[in-house]
This record gives sequence, structure tokens and C-alpha cells, in this order.
Amino acid sequence: MEFGVDLLLILFGVALVAGFVDSIAGGGGLICIPALLWAGITPTQALATNKLQSSCGSFSASINFMRRGLVNPGDMILAIILTLLGSVLGTTLIQMIDPGILMTLLPGLLIAIALYFLFSPRASDIDAHQKISKILFAFTAGFGIGFYDGFFGPGTGSFFSIAFVALLGFNLTKATAHTKVLNFVANVASLATFIVGGEVVWEIGLAMAVGQVIGATLGSHMVMKVGAKLIRPLLVFVSIAISIKLIIEQYGDMIGAYWHSLATAFA
Repeated sequence: MEFGVDLLLILFGVALVAGFVDSIAGGGGLICIPALLWAGITPTQALATNKLQSSCGSFSASINFMRRGLVNPGDMILAIILTLLGSVLGTTLIQMIDPGILMTLLPGLLIAIALYFLFSPRASDIDAHQKISKILFAFTAGFGIGFYDGFFGPGTGSFFSIAFVALLGFNLTKATAHTKVLNFVANVASLATFIVGGEVVWEIGLAMAVGQVIGATLGSHMVMKVGAKLIRPLLVFVSIAISIKLIIEQYGDMIGAYWHSLATAFA
């Protein structure tokens, strides 16, 4: 299948916006995947190609954060390894297990995240109390969220952010920086599995990767300059937006039928 320059430019722009948002609050996949499906590729190809371009974006953001001293990968070795293992396992199992139950649970989980960041006094640029060790964090949040990212994906960045804040007591800027490193690891592990299966549409993925790198670089710079003032509202907005989108996808027909019955009753 051949793709025109105009389509590639549109997808480049979509990826740029997604990379900017994703480097700050996560949720970039929910912007890119519908655009990829609109381009006419299969759902599996859309997921695989999204992993290619999002890997480039998360890598760019991670490098930017590391250069500024917000992340030391040496302190994250165990979390990186377990996130990778979780992602590989999740990507393997998604081909055998129906993820419908996650689709049902996810909107509620994301709304809970939004409420946490909206009302928690600790969701700021001040480090809070650490509740668990980094080793336990790696085995629970690292492996668990890595598995989820490989198995399904939407909201992974938000889940990592809330885990770093709630469990390790990181401030939002520091949590966002560390989130991008684990996000990159999970993306690359999942991408490798998709490449083996031959599902990546390279022409689209590489065009979007350029946009992702630009957007992620701009977004990570904004995080370091503005901090929680930017991250907090975006996390809330992205979490709620993803929830609404998933609810509409799952229950749109039911909601439409309900409103139609009400309109008929009062007509």
C-alpha cells in the first residue's frame, strides 16, 4: 500500500501534538491510534506502528530529562528490567486473551487518577513521603504497568506517573521524567514483538517518529520550565478525555438509544 505525501504530513502533525502531550501527561496513543486507523491500515498494524513512533518520542523525552539530571538510569535498572519483561509478556498474551474486561475497567481507573491529581495536595513540585522501596516498586508498578502497556496501552503514562507520586513520593516533574524512561522501555519491548510479526508500517511510522521527537522534545522542555503548573492540569484533562472516549466507544449505542427513548417519550 502506498501513502501520499499529504497523508504523511497530516500524520506527522498528529504525532507532533501527541508527542508534546505524551511527554507531559501521557495519552499520546489515544491521539495517534485513531489517526492511524483513519489512514486505512489494520488495527494490529495501527498498534504496531504506534509503538514505533511512540518509542522515538519517549526516547527523545528520556534523553532530554537525563541530560538535565532529572533521571539517573542506574537507579532504575531493576524497574527497567521488570517493565521490559512485563511488556513482552503482555504483548504476547494480548494475541490470546480478550482485553474487553480492561476496556470496561479503564475509564473508572482513569477518572480516579484525574481526581487524585486534582485534589491531592502532594501532586506538586515537592517530594513527599516514600511508601515502598524501589525494589518493591519495580516488582509491582514496574512489572504490572509494563504488562498493561504491552497488553493494552491507553493511560500507561498516567499510571506510571501516579505510581511514582503515590508510592515513591516523587514530585510531579521528577515523576514525569522517570515515567518517560519506563514508557520507552515498555514501548521498545512491545515494538520488538510486533516487528517479529511483521506488523509495522514503516513508511508511516518513520514519518510520525519525526513528529514525535519534535513534540516530545518541546514537551519535556516545558515540563522542566513550568513543572506541576503544567503537568497537573494536563494529567487531569488527558485522563478524563481518555475516559470519555472509551465510554463512548463502549456504550455509545446504549447511550444513544437511551436519549432517543427519552426524546420519544417527551415528544
